[in-house]
Amino acid sequence: MGADGRQRIDKWLFFARVVKSRSLAARLAQAGRVRVNRNKIDQAAHQVRPGDVLTITLDRRILVYRILAPGERRGPADEARLLYEDLTPPARPGSAEPPALRPLREPGAGRPTKKDRRALDRWRGEE
Repeated sequence: MGADGRQRIDKWLFFARVVKSRSLAARLAQAGRVRVNRNKIDQAAHQVRPGDVLTITLDRRILVYRILAPGERRGPADEARLLYEDLTPPARPGSAEPPALRPLREPGAGRPTKKDRRALDRWRGEE
């Protein structure tokens, strides 16, 4: 950590428990999925400081955090929450994602049973 409270973005993401490892944090930054004060970054060594606003794109979520402090270590979740203020807007009630399609049986559970085969035939309309 620098004298003025600056820290590498990959270290900060790791310490704040946004990702599970520092190498994942570096890949996230290099992929351009992190914005600092609305500017897209592409280096894991980009320096951030308290007051910066991060916009992080993870799988199906967008996180907006204001940095409150640089991290010293990757501690427990309660300690990590003190590093940022969550500015992420709440999800709209009508914009719920559709439920995932569940397979008829678990993958790798062996051959289909006669019951499974009949259910597949009904689903295909081949009764």
